[in-house]
Parts: sequence; C-alpha cells; structure tokens
Amino acid sequence: MVVTRLALRDFRSYQTAEVQLGPALTVVHGCNGAGKTNLVEALYLACTGRSCRTSNEREAIRFGAKVARVEVDVEGTEGGVHKLAVSLETSGSKQARIDGRPVDRLLDEPDRPLVAVFMPDRLALVKGAPSVRRAHLDQVVAALWPARTQTRRSYARALTQRNALLGRVRAGLASTASLPAWDAELARHGLALMGDRAAAIEGLAPDFAATAAELGLEGEVALVYRPRSKAAIPAELAAELAERTTGDVERGYTGHGPHRDDMAMLRGGRELRTYGSQGQQRLALLSLLLAERAALARLRDTPPLMLLDDVLSELDPERRVRLLALLREGGQAVVTAADPSLLPSHEEQGVTRLAVAQGAVLVAGEGSEPERLSAGTPEMASPPCDRPGEARAAA
Repeated sequence: MVVTRLALRDFRSYQTAEVQLGPALTVVHGCNGAGKTNLVEALYLACTGRSCRTSNEREAIRFGAKVARVEVDVEGTEGGVHKLAVSLETSGSKQARIDGRPVDRLLDEPDRPLVAVFMPDRLALVKGAPSVRRAHLDQVVAALWPARTQTRRSYARALTQRNALLGRVRAGLASTASLPAWDAELARHGLALMGDRAAAIEGLAPDFAATAAELGLEGEVALVYRPRSKAAIPAELAAELAERTTGDVERGYTGHGPHRDDMAMLRGGRELRTYGSQGQQRLALLSLLLAERAALARLRDTPPLMLLDDVLSELDPERRVRLLALLREGGQAVVTAADPSLLPSHEEQGVTRLAVAQGAVLVAGEGSEPERLSAGTPEMASPPCDRPGEARAAA
C-alpha cells in the first residue's frame, strides 16, 4: 500500500495543509519548529488512529480550534484507493473512518498501510524498560501474523483474572483452591505467546544483523529473545507458576511469565542498552525497523511506510548515504531534516522533496524556487533559517 496524499485541518501548527507524497522516498526539510514532526505525527495518526508523540491527543488540536482532522489517501495492492480519516475533539472524543465508514480501531482494519516510525525519543526501545520492548515485539507479531493478535489478548485477560484472584487471596477474601485452573489457562496462552515472539525474533535476526553491518555498526551484532520462563510445554509453565504461589500471594500479583520477557540487541555479546554509545543505539534501532520492513515485505508483500524524523543529523555522511540507499530499495519512506544539505536532491530519481517554512508546506519544482502548496498558522510558524547548514531538527 502507498500513501499518496495527506490533508490536515487544525492539526498542531497547521490550520490547513495538503501534501502529495511520492511512491518511494519523500524528504521534508525546514527550520526547527516549522512543523516537520507535525507532518510525521499526522501521517502516523491517520494510518493507525493514534499519536506517536503523546497519549493526550487533545494536545494535537491547534490552539483555538475545537476539532482537528487528518486524512490520507491510500492506494491498495489491487489498485483501489481508500480514504482514512481521524478526527480529534477537545472533549477527548475521537472518530476514525475508512471510506466514510466509522471504525472502532484502525489498527484492526485490513485496508490501512502498516507504519514504522523513528523519532529521537524512540531510543527507549533500545535503552528503556523491558516493557517497551515487549510491547514493540507484540506489535511486530501482530503485523507479521494478524491472526495471532488474539493470543496476546487472551494471555492478558488470563493474567488479569489470576492477579485479581491473588489480590483477593492476599486480602483474605478467597482461597488458593482455584489458582491451579488459572495457572493452566495462563500457561496455555503463555506458551503460545512465547512461541509467537520467538518466531518473530528468529525471522528478524538475520536481517537485523545484515542491516546493522550495512549501516556500519561494527562488531558481531545480534537480536535475541529472552523469555522469563524456560518451559517448553504449558504443563511446565503451569508448574513454574505453582512453585511461586506463595510469593505471588504476598505481592498480590503474578511475578513470573511471558509478561516479564525481554528482547536484547547485542554487539560483541554485550547489550547495546548498557554498553552501546548513543550512535550505536541509534543504528541498532534503525536496523531493527528496517529488518521489520524486510520481514513484512516477505511475509505479507506489504512493506510498511517508514517515517524517520530527525534521524540524519546524528549520522556521519557515509552512514547517511547508506541509510538513504536502504530506504529507497523497497517501500515508501518519509524522512525529515532541518538541514536540507543532509537530504538527497529532488533531481535524484525516486525522490520527492518538500519544505516547511513560515506556516506553509512547499514543494520544489525542477530548477525553480519551492512553490507554496498550503498555508498553516502564520503566528505559530518559525522564520526562515538564516544559516540552514547549522540547523538542528527539534526533538
């Protein structure tokens, strides 16, 4: 699937805007605060129904407005065009539609493009808590095998029920007599969840290592799955849970199982989370996202739309060239940068070049000055960069 058009109304710094995206690489440049990241967020919101920047989506509504709307046109694999739209209201309500039809969750809809996003704060996926990596891994499983999404939900429901029983036992309101039944239920779904995660890592690991090498991450690089349980069958996991009943009752929740799993990115046998530099962690995250794109292209014949915000400023020239080459090899990508010299020229084949300046989205024509496409909010826009070569994109 290819996103061909993005339209905004009262979203962040934009009063109105309409952007045509290229089928391969679209590059966006502009001063700090000009609205580049807002375009990335709008694309992600329109394709997934949620923001990639904030849990309070009312923040995305332009000051003084009551409703924000983002909309994308998507060309399907069979040539059809679908229109995805998301509206946010200051009351906190949100509505998503596909071709005018209301939907509860865009993430569950087949007529939407998959999306992978890189932002500077996403380095938490490398160096943050295990819960961040678990959630990401489960999203990868859902993207690779949509039918397996239910496994994670079933495990979560069983875990909630077991924890509720443990809380009642701890409070003296129930006995442990029914715990074995919940141990068996949790173990059944837990083994399936562990199998899905292990299969995803197994499929991603070769591409992760190869992409890391291509991007210049030196040393032996590996992506590994670290399950909390060593069980091979549900009965073994149920036995592990039973052995920990006393401790679980004392805590009032389940302390063992797949909800404590982790995945690790290693270089030279050491975790990049602890021993990697900021640059190495950045390359590892890019390698992971590109490995996921390759896996999705193989299994579902639908590589995700790659959204990379302010990724080039921290890479040396050689690695920038390598990354841009990888992005152009297959699939659609949008890359932003404050310094236009970091981006490929619009004259290069397969590159669509946009600029954001003074509250407007611009497009560069062949050998001409950028042409104004759409106006944003002048009082919220940044002035032109006096020295664009030294500009840095906002986080």
